Amino acid sequence: MDFDMLGLAPRLIAKLAEQGITDPTPIQKKAIPHAMNGRDVMGLAQTGTGKTAAFGLPLIHTLMQVGEKPEPKTARGLILAPTRELAKQILDNLRAYSDGTHLKIGLVVGGASINAQINRLQKGTDLLVATPGRLIDLLDRKAVRLDRTEFLVLDEADQMLDLGFIHALRRIAPLLSKDRQTMLFSATMPKQMAELSTAYLNDPVRVEAAPPGKPAEKITQGIHFVTKSDKSVLLIDHLDAHRDEQALVFTRTKHGAERLMKTLDKAGFAAGSIHGNKSQGQRERALKAFRNGDLTVLVATDVAARGLDIPGIRHVYNYDLPNVPDNYVHRIGRTARAGRDGSAVAYCAPDEMSELRAIEKTMGRKIPVLGGTPWAAEQAKPTPNRQKPKSRPSQKRRRPRRNRAARAA
Repeated sequence: MDFDMLGLAPRLIAKLAEQGITDPTPIQKKAIPHAMNGRDVMGLAQTGTGKTAAFGLPLIHTLMQVGEKPEPKTARGLILAPTRELAKQILDNLRAYSDGTHLKIGLVVGGASINAQINRLQKGTDLLVATPGRLIDLLDRKAVRLDRTEFLVLDEADQMLDLGFIHALRRIAPLLSKDRQTMLFSATMPKQMAELSTAYLNDPVRVEAAPPGKPAEKITQGIHFVTKSDKSVLLIDHLDAHRDEQALVFTRTKHGAERLMKTLDKAGFAAGSIHGNKSQGQRERALKAFRNGDLTVLVATDVAARGLDIPGIRHVYNYDLPNVPDNYVHRIGRTARAGRDGSAVAYCAPDEMSELRAIEKTMGRKIPVLGGTPWAAEQAKPTPNRQKPKSRPSQKRRRPRRNRAARAA
């Protein structure tokens, strides 16, 4: 099967061919025909298998047939993503697919000028890519309307339906056209998330290109059991073995990412970092430098775990194991993209054994041991949390905040 057989417009197929995209991936073969027929779709596929095109191509095809311009401050289609980095990457892909057409594709994310975004939304948008927090800000300012929005896509749907964003989504969804097409795409879909998704889908078709939670076959995985104090020494040894190849290193905290980046910089590596304490401009510059090869090591929190598509990434290191097991699958999916090979190495300290067991349970397989031995139960006991001193209640009445994840986006 090729793109011609999927029923896409010849102009769109020609644009794909210019980019060297001639054969649809399994998830594209399964999802695009249903999307073209107007069905609600729940798509599950491994990272790096072309999910953006699976929903983007049928949307562009459909909107290309519309002859009139969108009304002021409206968006015909809305794509929600959990992070700024993923939203920007979706935008870049959609613009590449639709290059030369009349379609206007916009982006609204936090960390950028909201006034500039308000101005761009004035004339209406065919497809709007957004993070939930900034979209709500714009809705509150009446800078955008969603009553004409007939297409909704949730990318990384498991995270969009999680506690981090579900409250924002519950606010946004009722504002959309009731007669709409909804598509959800993700590499993982926990049972409770799948159940929750029924509130947003109407008689959906479920398509799978691989079992949910299963990483790409071409990723060589391994784990080292190592104390926290020895992790940086081991990481430097590993990075030193392939100084000319790009590596992505994941930490659990923002401060940890920054400290580790400085350690690697002192060790002579061209290292950068992205995390929530960085401005949007700093994050974009670091990603551009990494993409261009000016940086060979990028240290990141989970803001880079989803959607980051840089073909040159050969190695992923889990310096800290994630406390959400599905995030491990997303993290290591940053390598071995589009059929390439890649390696994923994890470091496990004594107090991370429970995280390791949860990750292996999610994947349904053991991670091969490359060094050390699994920590014994008495070694793996977490350090008791110190009680924080009680703070005095503030006299000021504070306005309630949105959830941290939605606010950061």
